Amino acid sequence: MNDTTELSRHDPAAVARAQGEQPARRMTITPAVDIYENSEGVTLWADLPGVTKDKLEVRIHDGNLSIEAQAVVPTPANLRVQHAEVREPHFARTFTLSPDFDTSKIEANLQDGVLKLTIPRRDEARPRRIEVRTT
Repeated sequence: MNDTTELSRHDPAAVARAQGEQPARRMTITPAVDIYENSEGVTLWADLPGVTKDKLEVRIHDGNLSIEAQAVVPTPANLRVQHAEVREPHFARTFTLSPDFDTSKIEANLQDGVLKLTIPRRDEARPRRIEVRTT
């Protein structure tokens, strides 16, 4: 499994100042991940604070696993934003998966802003013990 992402990217087109409004700043943030591997497969934990299930997309294509999400930071109706560094952060990260993994059996779970992906190994790629007989 290889990580093929940048640390973060700034989207200059999203910084344009709209007439009479605060400038919208969109920044793509690389979420922090922890990856654990054992003989059964890989478990990946990605920190996605403020992300809900409907704003999360996990895709697999040509051996690449992509995570994209948009955080929602609500502003109370009676308040006006005076300053915001990042209003609605966009998260993105891509990993290249080895052919040893069974991408048809990936499980995804989002809870409290943490995405857990379980990626099992193909049966033929799992280590197995060979019985040795004596004659």
